[in-house]
This record gives sequence, structure tokens and C-alpha cells, in this order.
Amino acid sequence: MLTESISYKQELKKYFGFNSFKGNQENVIKSIIEEHDSFVIMPTGGGKSLCYQLPAMFMQGTAIIISPLIALMKNQVDSIRGISINEGIAHVLNSSLNKTQVATVKKDLIEGTTKLLYVAPESLTKQENIDFLKSIKISFYAIDEAHCISEWGHDFRPEYRNLKAIIQKIGKRPIIALTATATPKVQDDIQKNLGMNNAKVFKSSFNRDNLFYDIRPKILVEKEIVKYINQHKGKSGIIYCLSRKKVEEIAQVLQVNNIKALPYHAGLDSSTRTKHQDAFLMEDVDVIVATIAFGMGIDKPDVRFVIHHDIPKSLESYYQETGRCGRDGGEGNCIAFYSYKDIEKLEKFTHGKPIAEQEVSRQLLLETVSYVEAAMCRRKYLLHYFGEDFNDKHCNKMCDNCRNPKNKFEGKKEMLLMLESTLQTKENFKAKDLVDFLIGKETSTHKACKSKQLSLFGLGCEKSDKFWHSVIRQAQVSQLIVKEIESYGIIKLTEAGINYIKSPHSFMLVEDHNYEEQEEKEALANTQQKGAAFDPKLFNLLKDLRKKCAKEKNLPPYVLFQDPSLQDMSFQYPITMDELTKIAGVGNGKATKYGQPFISLIKKYVDKNDIDRPQDLVIKQMPKKSGLKVFIIQSTDKKLLLEDIAKAKSISEEELLTEIEIIVNSGTKIDISYYIDKLLEEEQQEEIIDYFMEELDDSIEKAYQEFDDEYSTEELRLMRIKFLSEVAN
Repeated sequence: MLTESISYKQELKKYFGFNSFKGNQENVIKSIIEEHDSFVIMPTGGGKSLCYQLPAMFMQGTAIIISPLIALMKNQVDSIRGISINEGIAHVLNSSLNKTQVATVKKDLIEGTTKLLYVAPESLTKQENIDFLKSIKISFYAIDEAHCISEWGHDFRPEYRNLKAIIQKIGKRPIIALTATATPKVQDDIQKNLGMNNAKVFKSSFNRDNLFYDIRPKILVEKEIVKYINQHKGKSGIIYCLSRKKVEEIAQVLQVNNIKALPYHAGLDSSTRTKHQDAFLMEDVDVIVATIAFGMGIDKPDVRFVIHHDIPKSLESYYQETGRCGRDGGEGNCIAFYSYKDIEKLEKFTHGKPIAEQEVSRQLLLETVSYVEAAMCRRKYLLHYFGEDFNDKHCNKMCDNCRNPKNKFEGKKEMLLMLESTLQTKENFKAKDLVDFLIGKETSTHKACKSKQLSLFGLGCEKSDKFWHSVIRQAQVSQLIVKEIESYGIIKLTEAGINYIKSPHSFMLVEDHNYEEQEEKEALANTQQKGAAFDPKLFNLLKDLRKKCAKEKNLPPYVLFQDPSLQDMSFQYPITMDELTKIAGVGNGKATKYGQPFISLIKKYVDKNDIDRPQDLVIKQMPKKSGLKVFIIQSTDKKLLLEDIAKAKSISEEELLTEIEIIVNSGTKIDISYYIDKLLEEEQQEEIIDYFMEELDDSIEKAYQEFDDEYSTEELRLMRIKFLSEVAN
């Protein structure tokens, strides 16, 4: 035994340069060499890959590594080739190869050069590949990301369910299944599907003590992300989003804020994805913004933060994605932004799917919501979910809840009521139905069960449904109740729960988070900030400057900048031409034509009064191009009737006029003379133009009264547009 141990360590040193194994690695390798089926549950960063890579190097034949992603395979093949002088030691066999490359792979396999062959499950279904693999010597099969087998896993793939049958066709050899996330239910499902009930199971602790878990309300999330990254300059990080569109948006926001970031999602072509992944691995970029496809199996040990822009659809997804952080045991910050609206979006994604699949998704989502809204130790909750007991004293304040604990209060009475209600309803309800029972809400479920006739119905009505959900969560983590996965979350009492009813004792409950309330407060504060009073002193200086400049140009002052624009300048303090174009009612044309003296005055004012500008605290946003604005400009260039333009965009003529006024007020020239010429004679137009030229106020109401109803408000608005477009822009 000692000799074997020394031998394995010699091989480890020879191939990988390590002096000792981590955790269960050595026992797993021994199990494979002894040709036992093996099931390895090991957290991300625990060294799963080495468990099959090392024995494959010195066993006879080729190990078949079944992996779900081309990017993952490429990364691992590159890694293995990096420790060998022989390029053919590891290959991939998947749809990305051309015929010449496939021929090279098969040649190396026949000659016995290749020790590890990485294949996608789809490639294994092809009969030509099955026939070929029958002809070579196989050392063992390794099924990576084995959670893909289970419909209860976070990344279920139907093709994984067929692996057992395909392996039997190729030829039986030992199987090692590996995953970083497996609840007891998923573990059982994997073993049953692969026919591995007698496998040796190696389960490591899921605890990653170097990771800090932090859930934040989803308020001003882009600003928060930019701010966080700027506080951690030069550090590698991954930002996960649920949609490709959001990935692109966030990547662009980071780029315009001088953060080296790239997007990664399935909508990009294969070469672009590879290029972006390599740029991240080679540290040419600091941040990858990605959908969940990125990072699976990627061996980058120094990812210092993982940010979830959107809450994942399951705790397995969350655990695996956060697990890509701090794999070297160093700093690892896991930040997730939460809004219940995201959960509602995820629920909509399941509509139209089979009922059973919808129920599975709903249960997984409910667990995610429970984790996020719970105020107990994040680590304790997460590890309990994976069937592991954890003392929260060992968290060492490495989660937001332990670092900033919420209030605790005596909950003996409430806990007893919840447990007794579970017993009185014969353990037939899911959490939602049990909560409805406690608060006295008679739903169709309760009518069918005649719950209202039971003595405990509605006795918890003084507390909210959120409160009772919290009690259920805390009872579950304390193992007083369990949720039966097979029956989609039916709550059952444990032996400890029954004993609690018989002999109640003190139970300290923790106040849950109320993210909705936080969102409302933050949104209110943000609105108040946006509506903050402008600087009256600067406003008056700008008005004086406008009057002076207008006099020099022989124009009414409002032609240069209208009052709302000056007010916005007095709030934002723009000191560059680019910042001036962000001011309400100021476009590029107006800024270029009249802006320089205004930004010069503002800069002197800011410097003299040592002002902290809101502009310095606000992140840059990607300019949003208005499709309607472009359409209006193009349509007026083509001299289309305004009625037809409005009709084409399904808006009223009133709305169209307002849009044109906004465009012109911001400094863009629009020529609608062709339309006005059909409405008004030349003399009439000159009369109105003279009026706007002489008046210090461009009010339509005042003009309407001045002309004593001679012109309609629409005609006056059209003429004001023409005047501003010709004179001001």
C-alpha cells in the first residue's frame, strides 16, 4: 500500500510537478486503477480533472473523457499538451474538426499515442464513432460535469441520459463520474442512470472557505458593477448575465468606462468565443461578461470576483458559477444582484414546457429565492442544500449575513405552530400551501382538503406570508422538516421535528431580508437625487452669459439654450464638449455652435468653488440611438408628409411634432419647409419668423394670443421648428 502511494506521488510529480495530492484525489486514482466504478463529488477548484488525467497517463489504452462543452475540452487538451512533448497525447473529437483533423486524431488513437480523448456526448451517438472506438483499447470512461445527466441538475442535457447505452455498445470499462454540484437527489439520479449503484463514492466538503458570499439589491446595478471593478483594478473577474443581449450591453458599458472587458455567449461565432476566452486566460482582458456557458472547466486559478447581474435559475448553477472564483485559495468575492422581477422572468421561461419540467424548475427557483432572502449564514444554507451539515461559527464572517447580522428574536411559539400545522394537515402541503393555511388564506387546495375546519387554520394570520416562509426555511436548515424532492417539495417532519413538538425549546429566528423594501427606498432616493435642486448662482451666471452671447449674434436668448438646458448645466456642471452633449436639449450641433463659452464658465466656477460634480460619480453609458429619430430625419429628407410619417410609426401627429421639437431643440437641423409651404403663404411665414426673432419667449400660447387666432397652434409649432432649425442649428 505504501509502495503504491509513493508510486502515485512519483507519477504526480513526473507529470504535473506537484509533491502531494489534495483531498480525495489519491483515493479516487487508486479506485480507477483497481477498475472500480467511481463517483466523485468535489467542489470547483478541488482538483477533479487530475483524478482522471493522472491515471490516464500511465494506464494502458486511451481514456474517453465525455465533456459537454467544446471550450472546456479545448482548455483541458491544451493543458495536457503543455505537460508533454507529444502533441498527440490528448485530442478532442467533436463537430469543430474538419476531415483532415479527424484523420489525425484517429491515426494517433490507433497507434496508441493518445492517452486522453475528449468527446462531446453528441459525437458518441454517431455510429461511425462508436464503430471506431470499438477498435481501440479503452482504459476507462470519465463523465465530466455528470450533473448534466439529472433532470434535477442545473444543466440537464437529454443526450447525457443515453451515455450508459452508448458505453455498452462501445465496450464496458470502468466509469468515473465527476461533478462539482450534486444534491443527494441529483447524486442518486446520476448513479441510477449510469448503472453505478455499487460505485465507490468520494464526496468532498462543498465548503470554499476563501469565498465571500454577498447578495445586494438590484439597484443602479451597472453603476455598482463599474464602481466595484474600479475598486479592484487589474483583478480578473467574471460577470454572469442570463441573456446574450444583456451580456453585450454590460460589456459595452465596461468598455466605455475604460475597463478591459469582452463578451462571451453562444451567439458569437466559435472563433470569436475562443479568441475572447484566450484573451481572458492570457490576461489581455480583466473581465469576461458571459452567459452561464463560460467558465465550465476553465482552469484560471486567479479569478478574484464573480458577479451575477441576474440571479441564476438554481442554487447548483449559483454554486458552480461562484466556484470559478478563487480556485487558488486566494481572494474570492461572489456578488449577486437580486430583484424578484428576475425570478418572475425565469418563471416565464418555463411556460409551454411539460408540467413535470415546470414543477422541477419552480422548485429549484424557490430554493434560490429562499437562499437569497434568508438572513442566516449563506454558507450554512448553501452547504445544507448539498446535504452537508455546517456550523456557522466557522463561516468567519465570510458572508454578508454573518458580517452584518440581522436581528434575532425568540421564535419558539411560531416554530411550534408551523410544525403542528404540518402535522395537522397530514404532511400533505408544499411550503406555499402550508403558509396559506397558517395565515388563513382559503385557496382551492384548502377547500378541497376542508382545511378551514381544522383548529390551527389561520392561527398565524398576524404574521405575513414572508415571515412564515422564513420560519419554514429556518426549520429546514435546522433539520426539523425536509422537503420531499420526489413529490415536488411536499414538507415532512423529521424525527427531530416530531421531538420538538413533544418537547418545545427556545428557537432564535433571524429576521429575513426585504429586498423589495430596499429597492423602493433606493429608487426613491435615486429619484430625489435626480430631482435635486440646481445651483441657482451658476444658473444666473449662465443666463447672463446666454444674454450676452445672444446679443452678439443678434438672436433671442432661447435660441442658444432654453432654460431647462441651463438648469441641467447648473446641476451636472459639464466641463467638456462631450459632457455638454449629455445635457437635456443639447445635441452635437448646438454644443459645437454655442457651447464653448458656457463650458469655460462652468469649469472656472467648479474650480473656484471646489465643487464635486455628479458627473464624476456617474458611470458613462452607451449612447442610445433612437430608431424613431433616425426614421424622422430620413423621412423628412425624402419630403414625406408628416401624416404619413406618423402613420408609419403608429403615433399621433401631435406625438410626431413633439419628437421633431425635441430633435431640433437639441441642435439637429430638420427641413420641413416642403410641408409648411403647402400650409402657409410666404408672407405668412415671414410674419411668424419675425415674431420669433423679436420675442424673448418662444411660448406657443403667447404667439397664439399675439396673432389673435389667425394661425393654429400646429402651424405656429411648425414655424417655430423651421425658425430654430434655420437660425439656431
